[in-house]
Amino acid sequence: MRAAVIDKLNEPLTVRDVPDPVCPPDGAIVRVEANGICRTDWALWAGNFWTGGPELSLPFVLGHEFAGTIEETGADVRGWRKGDRVTFPMNPGEGTCEMCRAGNQQVCEHFETLVPGVSYWGSFAEYVAVRYADVNLVALPDALSCTDAASLGCRYMAAFHGLIDQARVRGGEWVAVHGAGGGMGLAAVQIAVAVGANVVAVDISEDKLAAARELGAVRTVHAGRDEPAEAIRELTGGGAHVSVDAVGLAATCRASVRSLRIRGRHLQLGHTTPAERGEVALPIDVMMIRELEFLSAFGMAGQRFGTMLNMIEAGRLEPGKVVSRTVGLAQAGEVLRSMESYGTLGVVVIDQF
Repeated sequence: MRAAVIDKLNEPLTVRDVPDPVCPPDGAIVRVEANGICRTDWALWAGNFWTGGPELSLPFVLGHEFAGTIEETGADVRGWRKGDRVTFPMNPGEGTCEMCRAGNQQVCEHFETLVPGVSYWGSFAEYVAVRYADVNLVALPDALSCTDAASLGCRYMAAFHGLIDQARVRGGEWVAVHGAGGGMGLAAVQIAVAVGANVVAVDISEDKLAAARELGAVRTVHAGRDEPAEAIRELTGGGAHVSVDAVGLAATCRASVRSLRIRGRHLQLGHTTPAERGEVALPIDVMMIRELEFLSAFGMAGQRFGTMLNMIEAGRLEPGKVVSRTVGLAQAGEVLRSMESYGTLGVVVIDQF
């Protein structure tokens, strides 16, 4: 099969033929029809992952935001067959640990060995192997294209789980999204608007702020010109009820916390880089006095996709509007390079292999 291979970190990907993946007994082989290019892919390729995060053994094939058609199932798989259209949650579970049994496969105790494109060769390729298919695979509605579905597998569904399940966003609340123009940020804007929240989008790019407005943000803050927390408190009459850090930098995390009103909820969706070494100093006294909540989301269990897919089928959510453009497999490396300076808008999807 053709794949875009990392032979050396932070160097151009090589598109070449590699061996087809082998189907595990509990898993499946999926023919990849579309695959999102994620900032996690960039962090792995650039050697810029958070402190203590995974390190690649080269050569390696990235890719974890994919949708496609099942080509083969393992002998132990009961719920799927060849020809089924599916997607796969970025953080899968093996189904038996304490977290999986509680319905939280996205924080499976063994996830570090299970993630395509992170733990083992992924979906910047024509085919990808997945583990524990019966626990993790998600059927796609006929009306949802693979290109649109490719945006769901990581950033979109993490934003959905974070806003709906963790932060409990309600209609009429003010939601601030810091880093609103990336894939995670635009997903958060669209989802918050869909449940009736008033969104303030924060970014350093006019193009990205314009994209957030197109998805329903009612206010915008240019973080390169204005102090975000102060601007948000003024725009919302006291602060956001929920504030999202979709980037993971120290500045965006602190700005998110400081922009909250009393008893507000901070939602962490972006992970740090080696510059932060996995730690960010926060205004603890302010958080205590105002009774602020600090929440996070690390993906979403496959069994939870039903609610999100129902909203998509009803037209309440349109993940395709978060996709800014599609590229061929040979262009994946160029997209990764542009991510170093936050050069991508929304989600870029590979749809030509």
